[in-house]
Amino acid sequence: MEAGKLLERRSARVAFNIALWTLFGGFLSSQSALAFMRRELPFARYKVFIADMGFAYLWAALTPLTLWLARRFPLERGQLRRSLTVHVFASLIIGFLTQAFRDLIFIYFAFNTNQDLSISQLFFNGYLFFDYGSMIYWLILLVSFAFNYHRRYREGEVKASQLEAQLAHAQLEALKMQLHPHFLFNTLHSISALVHKDPDAADKMIARLGDFLRLTLDSAGAQEVSLQQELEFLKSYLDIERIRFKDRLTVHMEIEQQALNARLPNLILQPIVENAIRHGIAPRTEPGHIEIEARRFNGTLQVQVTDNGPGLSSNGNTGRILKEGVGLSNTQARLQQLYGAEQRLDLANTAKGGLTVTLEIPFKAD
Repeated sequence: MEAGKLLERRSARVAFNIALWTLFGGFLSSQSALAFMRRELPFARYKVFIADMGFAYLWAALTPLTLWLARRFPLERGQLRRSLTVHVFASLIIGFLTQAFRDLIFIYFAFNTNQDLSISQLFFNGYLFFDYGSMIYWLILLVSFAFNYHRRYREGEVKASQLEAQLAHAQLEALKMQLHPHFLFNTLHSISALVHKDPDAADKMIARLGDFLRLTLDSAGAQEVSLQQELEFLKSYLDIERIRFKDRLTVHMEIEQQALNARLPNLILQPIVENAIRHGIAPRTEPGHIEIEARRFNGTLQVQVTDNGPGLSSNGNTGRILKEGVGLSNTQARLQQLYGAEQRLDLANTAKGGLTVTLEIPFKAD
């Protein structure tokens, strides 16, 4: 068990406190004994030991109070002046009282004198040597602050690791959303229909579905991938769709060579292309065509996905479509989180009919 966790137990803290101040008392009594011997003053060694142990155990009793003051008045921004004022006064008062206690116990116990000690003498001695007790107070305070800061740092590390785990879980959930149930159900349905009619096509679809799922899981932990990796994943998806739609779907890609190493969010294009197939190709009986272009443009990576479907209606609202579509809204949210105002996702009708989705992000290469 770690020392920090052990000290979280009340009994362990009490035992540690007593043990620490016992060592301090033993060390202090050895100093006192040496000082009396050098000055050739008569003293009883055991009485000096008891007197110094009494002083040490007084501090053992004051330690919980000091630690409480450290927690109650931390030296943090916003309350620094107030906390410093409290600790300065506390250190002066405790330093004076502990020194007065030590003077009294030495005079009336260690030296066994019957002389009266006036209030003025007691105050004078306390004033001369109060700094000893004040320094002990500040030492306890600093140790407490250091321990608390270390504990907060470790708690921050734990929270960070928990957030990373939550982020990984959220990414997996996002992948589940992107692997739209309609796509999986349609694929499985198509496989079932082709098993007897066209076994070769069914085999190809199963193989491409396996590639699709493997690539999805292989890249699940990556926040960004290269455009080349993203296109490899997209081709697996499109191969499945081509088998489903046969001659009703054709795809053309026009990718600049210098754009292949550009970084972009993992699985960002699949929901855009899926949206084009679902709304631009699937509802129609005419042959459908999708064109995917990618280029470097004014310091950005620009990707456009265009279909030859009906496009947006005359009263179509881009914001509403982005909000209502799960794939596109998820895409827009990811872009906003990763790039802030430096990203763009637009929908616009083409001059020949159909819809173009334009994605722009800062150009970053591997």
